[in-house]
Amino acid sequence: MRIRLIARAALILSLMSFGFAAASRAEPLLTQGIGTQNCGKLAGDLRPSEGLNHPPNYLLFYWVQGYVSAANIYLLNEYTDYVDMNDVEVSVILKLVYDFCRANPDKKPIAAIDQFIREANKVQADEKDAFDPWEH
Repeated sequence: MRIRLIARAALILSLMSFGFAAASRAEPLLTQGIGTQNCGKLAGDLRPSEGLNHPPNYLLFYWVQGYVSAANIYLLNEYTDYVDMNDVEVSVILKLVYDFCRANPDKKPIAAIDQFIREANKVQADEKDAFDPWEH
């Protein structure tokens, strides 16, 4: 059963990537994934009440985890603070994006996540905790 679930998730991810392929060849991208899709379509696909038992929900949530993690590298290096990943809760994120997308069908979910990051309580860190793994 678990293998079938993993196989189904892999198939969904690979099929979704075909939708992104054409755009990625057209111009360079900084961010890609379900969080940059059209809210009008995504709102109809999300089912917040089902949590991570619904593929569009878990695709969105795992994308958000990666996006916030990347934002944390920036925040840590620029401001020596970061968003505690324990605050990135499934129910909060799904409801936030669902409500945002229903109200703003012409926008992208990434705008709601950017707002979440701006408004989130930040954890202060020591300057020694900041790093630049890609120094150049």
